[in-house]
Formats: sequence, structure tokens, C-alpha cells
Amino acid sequence: MMRAMWSAAAGMNVQQFNMDTISNNLANVNTTGYKKARAEFQDLLYQTVNLAGTSSSNNSTIPSGIQMGHGAKLQSLQRQYTTGNLRQTGNRFDMAIEGDGFFKVTTPDGTLAYTRDGSFTTDQNGALVNSSGYLMDPQITIPQDTLSVTVAPDGTVSVTQTGQTQPQVVGQITITHFVNPTGLNQLGRNLMQPTLASGDAIDGVPGTDGLGTINQGSLEVSNVDVAEEMVNMIIGQRAYEANSKTIQTVDNMLSLVNNLKR
Repeated sequence: MMRAMWSAAAGMNVQQFNMDTISNNLANVNTTGYKKARAEFQDLLYQTVNLAGTSSSNNSTIPSGIQMGHGAKLQSLQRQYTTGNLRQTGNRFDMAIEGDGFFKVTTPDGTLAYTRDGSFTTDQNGALVNSSGYLMDPQITIPQDTLSVTVAPDGTVSVTQTGQTQPQVVGQITITHFVNPTGLNQLGRNLMQPTLASGDAIDGVPGTDGLGTINQGSLEVSNVDVAEEMVNMIIGQRAYEANSKTIQTVDNMLSLVNNLKR
């Protein structure tokens, strides 16, 4: 019976992780470019009482055996990189990637980070930066006398300046993809960095080699489905309650044993 208590406690523990994941998804339902996570579990080590296939007599074997489980544990948090809906903003520096890929920015310590958040603006020098002030890589500078900015689906940035009638190309936005984006290290602030699991960053021009295209004047909203998360929350709550009830039931059984009289 003590095994049942420990198994139920392990079940309550993993459901707590599950609820933590769901609550984080719901907290980021309005975070630009956020990708929802899903908790995945794994059963724990089994205690083998009788191994399947063991001889039970000279001419027969045990067909199924007896193995007692010890509950579950958190195996991983899988992040789902499906494209979220696009929200039209009308801001000329807002960009959304339709399809695969990440924008690349340079952090203050000089390292590169990657993001699906395309809410860019310009700094005091006219350089494109994200909402944290990190420079886009490769760096693109918008002249101060610019009247209009056009970002083509392939990432070509063109501007029309005062006194000009023809747009001039001032830069090329590249985006990056990874063999295994779920292996990226989450830094917060909508930023990620590669790990050994994600593979090396592969840069390319939008719209080529399977990369997505850029949609100017739009932002990608979170891909969190509130209704789905609420259903998952109810399922997790009921699973937590069931494991809690198991502990109460085993406790009652032990109490009966302790109160036995001759």
C-alpha cells in the first residue's frame, strides 16, 4: 500500500508541472510570437515480481508477468511552433513571418538571439531595433528624411526619401531556421538561443529554401488556444484530485489495519 501512496504522490507532482505549463500558456495568450508548450510525461521504473516468459513448469512459461509501476515523472516540455494568427497593426516597422523562421537580433553582450516577435522600431540613429532596443542582424538603418518604408515579402527593405520619386533599397532582412526549434533555449523577453539539441542556425532569404515570407504591418499573435488550455486545465485538475483521492483511500486502508483487534 505504501507503493500506492508514492505512486499517487508522483502523479500529483507531474500534474502540478502540467498546471504550471498551462498557466504559463494562458499568461502569454497576448504575447507577440509566443509558442505554447505541452508537458509530456513518462512512467517510472517498474518493480518486477514475475518476468514475462519465465518458466512456470517444464513445458510452460508465464505469459504476461507481474510488474508494479511507481508513478510518473515529467519527461519534457514540447514547444509547438505552429504559426499564430496575424494581427494587422498598420505600423510600417511591424513584421510577421508567415511560415518557418526567426528574426535575428544582437544582444548587448554581442551574442545573437532569435525571436518570432516582429515588433521593430528605430533607435536614435535610425537603426531597426526590437522592443528591448536590440539591433536587428544584419543591421538596417532607415535614413532620417524617409517618407515611406516598404518591406517586401522576400525581406528587401526600400525607402522613399524627400525629393526622390523612386524607392531606394537600404537593406535585406534575413531570417533563420533550425533543424529542431523545440531544442532552443528560452531566454525570456521573446528571445531564444540555439543549443546542441536545436542544431546550428541556418540563415536564408525569406521565401527561399522552405523559409516563410515577411508580412509588413502585421504581428504574429500567440498560438495559444484558450479553449484548449481550459479543457487541459480541467483534465489536469481531475487527475490531481484522483491521485489525491488515492492517497486518502490508502490512508483509510492503513487505518483499518492499525485498528484491527484480535
